[in-house]
Amino acid sequence: MARAINLARRGLYTTDPNPRVGCVLVRDGVIVGEGYHYRAGEPHAEPNALAVAGARAAGATAYVTLEPCCHQGRTPPCTEALIAAGVSEVVIGDCDPNPLVAGKGVRRLRDAGIRVSTGLLENETRRLNPGFSRRMKTGRPYVRCKLAMSLDGRTAMASGESRWITGDAARQDVQRLRARSSAVVTGIGTVLADDPSLNVRAPLSTFTGVRRTSDLRQPLRVVLDPGLEMPPRARMLSLPGETLIVASRGDDRAKERLMRSGAEVALLQGSAAAVDLQGLLDYLGGRDINEVLIEAGPTLAGAALQAGVVDELVIYLAPHLMGSEARGLFNLPGLERMRDRLDLKLMDVRSVGEDIRITARPDGPGTEGRGHQG
Repeated sequence: MARAINLARRGLYTTDPNPRVGCVLVRDGVIVGEGYHYRAGEPHAEPNALAVAGARAAGATAYVTLEPCCHQGRTPPCTEALIAAGVSEVVIGDCDPNPLVAGKGVRRLRDAGIRVSTGLLENETRRLNPGFSRRMKTGRPYVRCKLAMSLDGRTAMASGESRWITGDAARQDVQRLRARSSAVVTGIGTVLADDPSLNVRAPLSTFTGVRRTSDLRQPLRVVLDPGLEMPPRARMLSLPGETLIVASRGDDRAKERLMRSGAEVALLQGSAAAVDLQGLLDYLGGRDINEVLIEAGPTLAGAALQAGVVDELVIYLAPHLMGSEARGLFNLPGLERMRDRLDLKLMDVRSVGEDIRITARPDGPGTEGRGHQG
């Protein structure tokens, strides 16, 4: 199963909106076939492994990171491929949360006389697909918030200058975060101040498992822009990939100008100064968005954290000081006493080049109902 997990990771940047899945076939203690799902619309992990094994699949045990599908989609059911190949046992890491599959794949295999067990390295297999699992269970994507700060917790000088806080290795790591994400979200404040690209732009060698540059999908760029202030000449509008402007008001002329510049515009609930973040996640989930990466300033980052929509924080810590006049990491109004603080649970701390990457998750209830423009 550990080998199947490693295989599944090869599809980290290419399977969206499908889950990342790996499969290993073992017969008489020897691996006779292995495969993984590479891209939506192409064969899944199980038929890829079966194609390698050929006749040796008969009587083999299949180790699969996710419950085999049992429905006809863009590809045939994997349960039927395993049954036709004559495997004797299937060991599953995680049950599929997709209602079309959940438990039905296991039942179909057992009805065909195949031994089935579940839960092997379950925690590890679940980490492959946090966004797919979240969307299938709740209709919403998994949300990461990425920030970079100095040792004294600053993200930009008082003037707004912020390039570059971190080193090359950390910036390459951010490219990997973007590439695995279905959408990158920022606020209009960041766009007006920095004119960011928010695209994936790194050598192919940066992304393990990607075979061709054309297979590296650009995430949907989402700008929270309540009043449709987005400049039609913004850099991201001229780049490959799609840009979605999410507003809560705005006149038809501004909308038409942005659409002529290549943007898509959506009107969601919110105030004159803020897009409702809960509604945004419902909307993105409806568009098959699995993983969202928030890349924004302290206002949107703080609003998302207090709204309780952030599942994971990825913070790059650079070894320098920027001074007391520089801008902070989050805008978190209303925290006046120690009991008001927002607790985090550290999940991972590691060096990335000359910087440190901290991965944490909120460890307590957030303040409900916040939305913000960024």
